[in-house]
Amino acid sequence: MKAFPLLLAALLAPVPGAAVPGVASGALPEDHRTLTKSTSYDAMAAFLKTIDGKGPVVVSVEGQTAQGRSIFLVNARGSAASTFRVLFYAQQHGDEVSGKDALLYLLRDLARDPKLLPPEVDLWVMPMVNPDGAEAGTRRNAAAADLNRDHVTLFQPETEALHRVARRVRPHLAVDAHEFGRDSEEWTRKGWEKWPDITMDGLNNPHFDRERVAAAKRWVDASAAPLEKAGHRFLRYWVGGAPPDDEQRHSAPDTDGGLNGVGAYGGLSFIIEAAVRHLAPDPQADLGRRVDAYLVLFRRFLEGGGHRDEDRAVVEKARKLPLPAFLPSDALWVNPEGTVTEFPVVELATGKTIRVPTANVMTDVAVKRSVPTPLGYAVEPAAAAEIGALLTRHGLGFERIAAPRTVTAETCALLRVEEEFDDLYGRYGGRTIVKRGAARPVELPAGSLWVPLEGPDALRAAILLEPTAMYGLWQYPRLKALVAWDGTIPVRRVVAMAATAGSPK
Repeated sequence: MKAFPLLLAALLAPVPGAAVPGVASGALPEDHRTLTKSTSYDAMAAFLKTIDGKGPVVVSVEGQTAQGRSIFLVNARGSAASTFRVLFYAQQHGDEVSGKDALLYLLRDLARDPKLLPPEVDLWVMPMVNPDGAEAGTRRNAAAADLNRDHVTLFQPETEALHRVARRVRPHLAVDAHEFGRDSEEWTRKGWEKWPDITMDGLNNPHFDRERVAAAKRWVDASAAPLEKAGHRFLRYWVGGAPPDDEQRHSAPDTDGGLNGVGAYGGLSFIIEAAVRHLAPDPQADLGRRVDAYLVLFRRFLEGGGHRDEDRAVVEKARKLPLPAFLPSDALWVNPEGTVTEFPVVELATGKTIRVPTANVMTDVAVKRSVPTPLGYAVEPAAAAEIGALLTRHGLGFERIAAPRTVTAETCALLRVEEEFDDLYGRYGGRTIVKRGAARPVELPAGSLWVPLEGPDALRAAILLEPTAMYGLWQYPRLKALVAWDGTIPVRRVVAMAATAGSPK
């Protein structure tokens, strides 16, 4: 992390083809509700210069994009004794802008009036994770990668920078800011548009403890009232088709997205999406309204909702939990009771809200299959460089074995990768179908990597390396190339150690 002033001249140098409105003054329109144009990268850089060092605000640079733009990180502490760490990050998708703009207004207000930040809060903000995509007006970054599908591999510099921050800060609470299309074709064909102004969901990966998942859900459930008071309609985040026949479900339980990828560090984690009309003559005409809805939620998170101590206790307890006896390897969204939901939609012809009864809103994540938790994982020498680099990007420790070592391990085989969307179960492509072999004594050759499941990062290591996971490493072509011709996966599940001197403990 480099000090902001040392890089300022380079940051403000024009990037070829980049717009530069607002660079001279670095000022935001005074009232965010009047905003009709999102802040560009250069205007944001100029604005951050004006608030750096004001009140509690300190601006730095966490990394660089492929096109040389800086990934900014802002810190604001409520007091010298601030211990409740909050991480807000936005614009992973370059064309989803309102979360970024809301964060800039939040920072402006804190610079003007430091008393707005509770004394116990240590706030960290990455307002524009994807500057290259933001300047191009594209969802993806300059490498054509969707950053919110890169939290497993961390191939991209932007997600790698975000995870460096998450590891260093270890937030008690994190929020990933996005936007969704209110007027998608599937809905407009029915004469509808989506009802909510803003949506939110909490972490939900089946590896995470139920108490932490429930604490996040409490935040979601309590968000409707303050948003309604501010004039905004709220629903719990969902994706899927239109009711009543198509399936809707809440946010994906996978860890390749920020919600659960950052949630794997043990804190409460959320995704927020504001509604934008992509087909409107000017999709940013109501940007100020979207920013206003975001600010309601951001400010509530900073204020604590009346249960700061409870949230802290849940997180600190979660970070001390041992690994469970079994690891979920397959999970899916279900509606266990066949509950009928009155799903609200807006009728385009009249502007009225109508409620469509549907039993296809999936309400719960169900674990379909689990495997016994191993002692750790052994990586074959041929895959050690690639997997070792992956572990390093995640900040996970490992040992490179200097001499052969005998263990009892299970070898797994990749049968196939299913790339098609599964219409029956609503599953995305990339499902890895793996056969788990019987445990037997094997000799790990010198040059193998040993990754024990111990210490505070054991859960993250298990989520990353478990070879039987349905959405595991082997869905990614660069990592699938490490699989042997017969399907043998180069990561073994070690279930027992040989009782010899020098064995890993």
